[in-house]
Amino acid sequence: MQITLKDLSYTYKGEKGGSLGVDHLSLDIKDGTMLGLLGPSGCGKTTLLNLISGLLTPDSGEVYFGEENVTTLPPEKRGIGYVFQNHALYPHMSVYDNIKYPLLALKDKSITKEEMDKRIKEIASLVQVDSLLNKKPNELSGGEQQRVAIARALVKKPHILLLDEPLSSLDAYLRKATAKEIRRIQQETKITTIFVTHDQREAMSISDEVAIMNKGSLIQKGKPEEVMENPSSDFVREFLLVDN
Repeated sequence: MQITLKDLSYTYKGEKGGSLGVDHLSLDIKDGTMLGLLGPSGCGKTTLLNLISGLLTPDSGEVYFGEENVTTLPPEKRGIGYVFQNHALYPHMSVYDNIKYPLLALKDKSITKEEMDKRIKEIASLVQVDSLLNKKPNELSGGEQQRVAIARALVKKPHILLLDEPLSSLDAYLRKATAKEIRRIQQETKITTIFVTHDQREAMSISDEVAIMNKGSLIQKGKPEEVMENPSSDFVREFLLVDN
């Protein structure tokens, strides 16, 4: 599913005035590709994900999935899978039931128990947690928990997958291994994916394109090698150097 963002703006309202989240941002993400979304803390990366998912409604601008304007569509009708930074697994449920939960929340009576079971096992196999289905989250490693969170996001067969710094709680070895797994899953499913991270090496290694944000604005977008070799501004150049 292609994503098109047209002149999006959003300001957080508070007692002491507004705080800019996204500032007149336009962006195209091709169908079936992975975009690495980069930038310093507070630059608007998570705000942008929340505008795409429908958790936030823009003050101005439009969000399109394919040809459909989804700007005011509620999150549950957007066909999105969202993986949060803290995994958000239910500790009292087994891995199987954690993956199953989104299907129950759909309240779609056309999905039989047999179809539900088949889908859970297929997704578990895809993300390589099929041997863990009877375990609880506290029995899993950080990397295993992350894969379960991805399975839960994919089980509804979403058109778009949003990943908000999904590897930040993992150690360096697990980050690298899990990043490769995310890329493998994305390529096998062909799902349009936005991968938010502050680690440019991580994004550059697995993304088809990267986009760099600062202060709510899109600064540069392109293939990883293009951005590395031809930074469009001093900010991009310094950001890439600092992260290296």
